[in-house]
Amino acid sequence: MRRSFLAALASSSALPALAQFRVEVTGIGLTQLPIAIAPFRGEPQSPQKLAAIVQADLERSGQFRGVDASGTQLDETSRPDVALWKQKMADSLVTGSVTRLADGRFDVRFRLWDVVRGQDLGGQGFAVTTGDLRLVAHRIADYVYEKLTGERGIFSTRITYVTKAGKRYSLWIADADGENAQSALSSPEPIISPAWSPNGRQVAYVSFESRKPVVYVHDVASGRRRLLANFRGSNSAPAWAPNGESLAVTLTRDGGSQLYMINAEGGEPRRLMQSSGIDTEPVFSSDGQTIFFVSDRGGAPQIYKVSASGGSAERVTFTGNYNISPSVSPDGRWLAYISRVGGGFKLHVMDLSAGTVAAITDTTADENPSFAPNSRQIVYATLQQGRESLMTTTLDGKIKARLAGQGGDIREPDWGPFLNH
Repeated sequence: MRRSFLAALASSSALPALAQFRVEVTGIGLTQLPIAIAPFRGEPQSPQKLAAIVQADLERSGQFRGVDASGTQLDETSRPDVALWKQKMADSLVTGSVTRLADGRFDVRFRLWDVVRGQDLGGQGFAVTTGDLRLVAHRIADYVYEKLTGERGIFSTRITYVTKAGKRYSLWIADADGENAQSALSSPEPIISPAWSPNGRQVAYVSFESRKPVVYVHDVASGRRRLLANFRGSNSAPAWAPNGESLAVTLTRDGGSQLYMINAEGGEPRRLMQSSGIDTEPVFSSDGQTIFFVSDRGGAPQIYKVSASGGSAERVTFTGNYNISPSVSPDGRWLAYISRVGGGFKLHVMDLSAGTVAAITDTTADENPSFAPNSRQIVYATLQQGRESLMTTTLDGKIKARLAGQGGDIREPDWGPFLNH
């Protein structure tokens, strides 16, 4: 993120505490599977419209196109009229029901149909509290995605991000669509650089509450936090190693901004290398062998990589004279980063094996890309109509969805890992 490279202070703007997120999908992918999600029987009595959440999830992935299923009366026990759905040009169909149980929970069931082959592709049932209805809808979308694409869905994963409302900063944990946000921390001083642990149970971040940048680790379930790095000078840009046992951090304890490794429980940090420039914004490759980072050692900020055990660094970006905020896809194939182009900041994606680079946005104030755990989408912050908001995009830039609410000023997203249910 360019703020952490230039200055860790943020602009001011107001945001209602819990702005509702609206997902607006734009663009057309090359090949999208047409799917109909029939309204779930009993949905009018449910606090959450499950079919709409499932459809929004699938459309946001860029892999699916919704087919109108309004007005149909189907549930998980119905045998659908395959000819009718073929006529509507749907390749698959989801049906289901939601019923309130005597104990106040909801019984949710669904079934997935392959319309082309007339096959029942199975389904599931859940009994959940009101608060978990959205999560169930995301799990249904995960099931559908996996059955129809062969890859794991990311809809029940979580994101973290920071908002600034007036003079208050808040760190939020939310569903992957930005909804259901829970405040993890609120402070009158800046909060920056949240980073998920590999098991999805902790978030490291930088807080300025002691009037200088200090790294904390926050336990998501309990809300407890612990101090990780509070050395002389600045402590910033935490990044977890994939094994969760250590983090890379940027410290100025020995002079300029340099990269160090520190045990996840704290302790004495180990310096990675010597550099006369500013080294910051480390991120690990998913195998844990390599750290990508930003350095101005060549005069202007570029992205480099170094072995996680230290040694000499190798430059990675060569197009553009100002490249920051690296994020490596979990499958190791892609590097997302922000490049300054004609005074604007644009999200770029590099194919790491070929070295080819593509700009994938038409906005000019992009920040902080982070890959989904299936490597197929990126969440990033940008400026739209003068407001900071979160967007997701497919890697080709063809399908984008805005996750930001009406209140604006949302920044620093990080996409969490797959959670094992």
